[in-house]
Amino acid sequence: MTEPGTSWRDRLFGGLKRTSDKLGENLTGLFNKAALDDQTLDEIEEALIMTDLGPAMAGRVRARLAEGRFNKELTEDYLREIIAEEIEKVLAPVARPLEIEAFPRPQVILVIGVNGSGKTTTIAKLAHNFLEQDYGVMLAAGDTFRAAAIGQLKVWAERLGVPIVAGKEGGDAAGIVFDAVKQATEKGIDVLIVDTAGRLQNKTELMEELAKVRRVLGRLNPAAPHDVVLVLDATTGQNGLNQIEVFKETAQVTGLVMTKLDGTARGGVLVAAAEKFRLPIHAIGVGEKIEDLRPFDAGDMARAIAGTAYAR
Repeated sequence: MTEPGTSWRDRLFGGLKRTSDKLGENLTGLFNKAALDDQTLDEIEEALIMTDLGPAMAGRVRARLAEGRFNKELTEDYLREIIAEEIEKVLAPVARPLEIEAFPRPQVILVIGVNGSGKTTTIAKLAHNFLEQDYGVMLAAGDTFRAAAIGQLKVWAERLGVPIVAGKEGGDAAGIVFDAVKQATEKGIDVLIVDTAGRLQNKTELMEELAKVRRVLGRLNPAAPHDVVLVLDATTGQNGLNQIEVFKETAQVTGLVMTKLDGTARGGVLVAAAEKFRLPIHAIGVGEKIEDLRPFDAGDMARAIAGTAYAR
């Protein structure tokens, strides 16, 4: 449990402790070697791949270590520092918070993700962040295939004190989005966050539904949707990369949010995703509380994964 008053940075580093501990376990026995030879470099590269950082990042770290292997003793602190620096180089270009810039308003954000990824809760957390910035927020319950999703979003809307447009289970998602955009425009709402169906079993059906939503949005606001945000559950590890691949094809994803980083030793997958897809990473979540989703900071994330001290 997070202690009251704990800073976001403390929660981030605490939440990613399992990931940094796993990295340490995979690197056990490789420190304090007299010579940083090719065999040791191979072992380090393999250990980094086992930590879900991906082969590209593992190769980067190996190459960096190979450059200076005659000048430096391989200590745990030195290796973790190199890992943190190389991770930050990959993450920094994709660390982009969601900015509300659309004109005319509202800015329409479609939120997608498989069922169980924390999608609905993430919508509430994003809404909370926007409310903190004094933006007017509206929610739209476009996941009409699950009554539970509609009900959950209604509960969050009530807690947050924001309007919501919702229909019945099995209703027309595009029609709900149409009504939501009209109401948001009339009320001068800044941000409309739309929940969408999260099934991947039938990609064709999902594509058709999302295409219909896009057509409806285009009639009301040619720039909408302004953002298509994919929510990923960090506990799925490498399977998250497959989800990005599929949703990029079906939904034209523009950015990522990763949740449940505090419940897994597989947080390194975020680095692999950044390296492979280069999509903006808007925010990360390290807990269940409403304030436990914050804009993504590349430096802090890199050091939390590598298990080094805070950046000074």
